[in-house]
Amino acid sequence: MQILIYSHAFWPNVGGLETMMEILAEEFAAAGNQVTVVTQTANGGSHAANYQVVRQPGLTAFLGLLRRTDVCLCASVSLRGLWPIILARRPFAISHQTLYDSPGFSPIAELKKAVTRFSTNIFNSESVSRQLPGRGITIPNTYRSEIFREFGDVPKDLDIVFVGRLVSEKGVTDLLDAMSYLGKVAVRPRLSIVGNGPEYQALVTRVGELGLRKQVDFMGVKRGVELARFIARHRIMVVPSRWVETFGIVALEGIACGCVVVGTDRGGLPEAIGSCGITVPAANGKALAEGMKSLLENDELWSRYRSSAALHLARHSRSAIARCYLQVLAGVA
Repeated sequence: MQILIYSHAFWPNVGGLETMMEILAEEFAAAGNQVTVVTQTANGGSHAANYQVVRQPGLTAFLGLLRRTDVCLCASVSLRGLWPIILARRPFAISHQTLYDSPGFSPIAELKKAVTRFSTNIFNSESVSRQLPGRGITIPNTYRSEIFREFGDVPKDLDIVFVGRLVSEKGVTDLLDAMSYLGKVAVRPRLSIVGNGPEYQALVTRVGELGLRKQVDFMGVKRGVELARFIARHRIMVVPSRWVETFGIVALEGIACGCVVVGTDRGGLPEAIGSCGITVPAANGKALAEGMKSLLENDELWSRYRSSAALHLARHSRSAIARCYLQVLAGVA
């Protein structure tokens, strides 16, 4: 098939949507399809790929690409990308990686939700499928299994890791509160915080206020194999998100690197964690502390969660997820 993927954001941008569309493009092409990615993300340098990337095309160029396309896959509802597809009368499916929520009433958000009533929908979690009005199929997200894995030469010599942007929605302050709770019961693990963002300085200050400077290390941004090898040194990954994660690829990455995950119970994150970890209420440092403590003090419990990893990750393999997408796209085409 000639497949066009429209992803408003794409490599070199970093995020769950960008990761998913990049992996799908690679897998679709590897399966023998001709793949073109159209994006509004400006060129970020050379990028070896088995598919074509067209960045910021004008309308005429975009319509020309569409005329040679059998089927389109839209990364979430992008009105900028969707109306030329409809104008060109190309069959399409939408991969929903977000809920389109916004504070207060937003006509654009409501329009995006309404589009799901008339499109072929692929939801990245059952949580998303329940919250959008349209019907469709749930196909979970995948992860870069060639990067995120266990390493025979990497010791498990660290305790807890957080990976993500340092913004309030990611719940790092709740994680620091949980570390403080643990200290009060004489449990003092080491925490590695990987990432950067606008909350960095406030979090550094909070670490000092809680007396956690000897336990918390800010590691900055890590990517690729360097990130995977660092995650693999830890026994526990914590995903303390306060907002509704539609999935949570970082949980799969942690599980693949040999971590047991403690995450919050909102959105699609429990589906990403599966039977490979514990979920607790969001914005609840004490509950987070209790979840971490149970794993830190009980090796048998930790091992039990780890034993579920292989089967869980197999359901999220690149090839399996891509095959599911291709079945949908072939039906639409």
